[in-house]
Parts: sequence; C-alpha cells; structure tokens
Amino acid sequence: MLLFIFLHFGTKGQQHLNLAIPDPGDFSNIQTFLIAEDTLSSTFLIWVKKSVAEHYHAKHTENIYVLEGEGTMTLGDRTFTIRPGDHVFIPLGTRHSVETTEDKTLKVLSIQSPRFDGTDRIFTKGGSY
Repeated sequence: MLLFIFLHFGTKGQQHLNLAIPDPGDFSNIQTFLIAEDTLSSTFLIWVKKSVAEHYHAKHTENIYVLEGEGTMTLGDRTFTIRPGDHVFIPLGTRHSVETTEDKTLKVLSIQSPRFDGTDRIFTKGGSY
C-alpha cells in the first residue's frame, strides 16, 4: 500500500514541454506564462520587451536561464550582459533588474523556490511589474 501511495504522489504533475513557445505578441512590456508548480517551486517563461524594474525576493531564490534575446542585468552591485545559454542564480534578498539591449524580446526560463505566487516581489525604486 505504501508503495502505491509513493508511486502515485511521486509521479503526479510530471510533464514534458517544448519551450519553443512563441512570443505572445500583444503585450506592453512583460508577459509571464506559468509552466509548472508545486509547493517547492514555480517555473515560468517570461518575455521582456523593455525592462524589469529593480526588485528583490525576501523569501525566494530564483534561477534564470536565457532562451532568446539579450539584455543588461544588474545583480546586487554587478552589471553584466545576458545572452542565450546564460544562467543566473539570484539568492533571496538580492536586488536585480534587467534591460533589453536589442529589438528582439528577451525570453527567459525562471525557476523560483519555494512556490512563487507573485506577492514576494519587492520593488526598490517604486517600480512595478
């Protein structure tokens, strides 16, 4: 019986998804698409046309993997270019922002842990999402 329970809950929510999801088109700056979540993490595709204002997460870590586009990212006191194939680890409490640097929309995979419901995004300079 315990094996059945473990197998049932251990496989629930598994999925396979091709991330070649096109730019959703008609949005002004930022568009998010929830891919998967459980209590331990949330995975999003995020498209950015212009910028993400400086903010931090008091209770979350975030991993960003750049799929398309290019931008200038500020992480704490560091500023650097992000391109397809780059991974950025953002520890909780770390200020971060991004500005696109080309006409192409920036597309990233964002994995937050624990589960992210949008309430732990604290803007530092009066920005919004």
